[in-house]
Amino acid sequence: MERRIIHLNIADFSVAVERVMDSRLRTRPLIIAQPSARSLVYDMSDEAYGAGVRKGMALSLARKRCPTAHILPPRLEKYRKAMDACLQQVQPYTPLVERSSDTGHFYLDVSGVGRLFGPPQDIGLRLRRSMQKSLGLDPIWSVAPNKLLAKVASRLVKPRGEYILQEAGTSFLAPLALRILPGVSQRDQLRLAHVNIWQVGQATALSVHELSLLLGQQAHSLYRILRGIDTSPVLPGASRQQRNTWYHHFSPDSNRETVIRAALLQLVTQAGRTLRSRGLGCRQVGITVQYTDGVLVSRQGSVSQPLDEEKELQHLAATVLYRAWRRRVRLRCLSFTVGKLQHPVQQLSLLAHAPQSLAVRERDRSLSRALDAIHFRCGTDKIMRGTQLLARPSI
Repeated sequence: MERRIIHLNIADFSVAVERVMDSRLRTRPLIIAQPSARSLVYDMSDEAYGAGVRKGMALSLARKRCPTAHILPPRLEKYRKAMDACLQQVQPYTPLVERSSDTGHFYLDVSGVGRLFGPPQDIGLRLRRSMQKSLGLDPIWSVAPNKLLAKVASRLVKPRGEYILQEAGTSFLAPLALRILPGVSQRDQLRLAHVNIWQVGQATALSVHELSLLLGQQAHSLYRILRGIDTSPVLPGASRQQRNTWYHHFSPDSNRETVIRAALLQLVTQAGRTLRSRGLGCRQVGITVQYTDGVLVSRQGSVSQPLDEEKELQHLAATVLYRAWRRRVRLRCLSFTVGKLQHPVQQLSLLAHAPQSLAVRERDRSLSRALDAIHFRCGTDKIMRGTQLLARPSI
């Protein structure tokens, strides 16, 4: 059976939600960010984007580029509820619905449902009209043979419109700029630009070996992306997969290892406390560092068993930190993300030293529970681990 994937994309999702809740915002530029000088832009409207505002940009710089913009703090709970409402509109058409983490993206595998609901383009148009009528949101939609091509097609018609791609092939991608393709990093684009390659059609002329000389290990995945090859399924479980992120803004910017490690411990402590309160553990952590010159670097690390204790989380987070933090330039912001959440399980060991290791783990768990109880009753600033003191701005 031929695969047919629909990609729904509500452009600038948080801005769209804010404008639905307050119609006065529809006629003016809008920036979503915490109202403090050192905060970063969470999202922005098309008007602000046209003025040069970008996600992750310092709010102080964004204000200079778009002085007429209205600033609103992000309301993540509202965006999450809006995503849930969109999901209710989508699910009646297919059980195979994959949703992004509250950013307005949905993938639907509608292969084989034509006898019930008609061709995929009819489903896409029907979904757009129903969301416009019931939610006030106007999604872009596209139809393609796989998720990669569907996402590229929807990018071509942003901020509004639809695109129907009947067949996979390089002829669709060949005239496009490399920056349009998901999965092609800015670093890869720069390396290809050094040999005067800017378009997909130019890059497809290179073999895997030739790409590896330019890009290293990324060559094999990029070879498939350039040809529109994507066999990844639409995963309904991904719609329930949650990711939580915590931020630390350095004041002043710093490249001192003790300060950065202390800031990371502070974020790990917050993450661990949140995970334990929800009875969850994480199998993946991510670190993003923003340098003073605006460069962003992100890295991830995974484990086989879910973690919820600071000691184990800190060890994994520190490993990922040093993979991301490779420059001598000072850091402005550090973010810590946990993903692949699930209920933690304890695997007993049959080794001779197991009783001692289990006793140490139980001691750490008891200490964490005691700190959680104190934080809940008295606040998080009443007691903390000694290494967290260096993360305070006054130090």
